[in-house]
Amino acid sequence: MELELNLSVNGRRCSRRISSSVTLAEFLREDLHLTGCRVACDSEVCGACTVLLDGRPVAACSTFAFQAEGTRIETIEGLSNGAELHPVQQAFLETNAFQCGFCTAGLVLSVKALLEADPEPDDPTILEWLRANVCRCTGYKPILAATRLAAERMRSL
Repeated sequence: MELELNLSVNGRRCSRRISSSVTLAEFLREDLHLTGCRVACDSEVCGACTVLLDGRPVAACSTFAFQAEGTRIETIEGLSNGAELHPVQQAFLETNAFQCGFCTAGLVLSVKALLEADPEPDDPTILEWLRANVCRCTGYKPILAATRLAAERMRSL
């Protein structure tokens, strides 16, 4: 069955006819060519597909695109302001909070959502927010450091 999908993606209105079986990850990657949303586990385990739906992290691999009707989606491609990186992206770079980069987009978006909800999170809160994001390269210490640095910078904006 085909449906009409109307939503905002990275600040731009978008309308498309889609199959009711298309996931949000498939829609973003295949229809909109936003490949920062990675698909790895297809079962909401790894967090590589994390995007923000109305400011909240969701697993795009297990969310049907039609469930995003009328919402605001933000992907990693929409985070920077031209050549200027978002403070979370900049903090990840400065603290080496990524290695292979596969999980980075999902982590960055989860941290952005966290810092908008809680500008001064402690380490247990950070780890709780990131429990849906698996990183096999960093050991999470640099990710914690990046989150603290981004929080500090975002509070001073």
